[in-house]
Amino acid sequence: MSVRRSHADAPRRTVWLFDMDDTLHDASWRVFPRMNQEMSDYIQRHLQVDAQRADELRRHFWRRYGATLLGLMHEHGVRAEHFLEQTHRFSDLARLLRADAAQRAALRRLPGRKYVLTNAPRAYALRVLGAFDMLREFDGVIAVEDMRQFGKLRPKPDARMLRHVLRRLGVRPAQCVLVEDTLGHLRSARALGLRGVWFTRYAHRAARRQADAAARASAQSARLHRAGRHGRPGYVSARTSSLWQLPRLVPSGPRS
Repeated sequence: MSVRRSHADAPRRTVWLFDMDDTLHDASWRVFPRMNQEMSDYIQRHLQVDAQRADELRRHFWRRYGATLLGLMHEHGVRAEHFLEQTHRFSDLARLLRADAAQRAALRRLPGRKYVLTNAPRAYALRVLGAFDMLREFDGVIAVEDMRQFGKLRPKPDARMLRHVLRRLGVRPAQCVLVEDTLGHLRSARALGLRGVWFTRYAHRAARRQADAAARASAQSARLHRAGRHGRPGYVSARTSSLWQLPRLVPSGPRS
């Protein structure tokens, strides 16, 4: 786990955990469609099925396990390292990326310790953050490789992994805020006592552009509709489309 410890007053400061794709950048613009295709191609090659069946299996794994990788591991014994390396190469990554430059300035102004918590592989995460010159804004990056316990991969929203992360950071749940676009991850975090901010800046665009995005956009679109334009589920502390609003929406310091 790549983290940096802060100074002596750190235990009393807010600790921010940021999702990366569709939170720190607009992954639904080009990255997710490309990633879905890479995953379908991987399934087609390694399970010896045609393109249509590969796409069906990718959707099935997402719905049943919450991630294509977990489905392949559980049902077909695929090695996580091989899958992640093969599906996140993106030799033309710079062409696929888009983000609001003002969000980096908002991160710089945000008080507290800040970490990226992503289900993406470390190499890909570092390339994305480096492309946006965001690495310097974070105290560490917690990638999917850091989410193993007792030999098993436990990515978000696994509560056991979240507890492990908090122990490694030396913080209490009430001290932490998870900023995420995925409601299922926020629900799990809330059950442990973390505060959650539902980041919807790119979710609306994803729902308009893509009917699928690995079942992500359509599910998010339905949740957005149910919550209402200004609404949010009860397990979410706040909802926003701008990182600039975080200090106002989430008071600094842990809850009493």
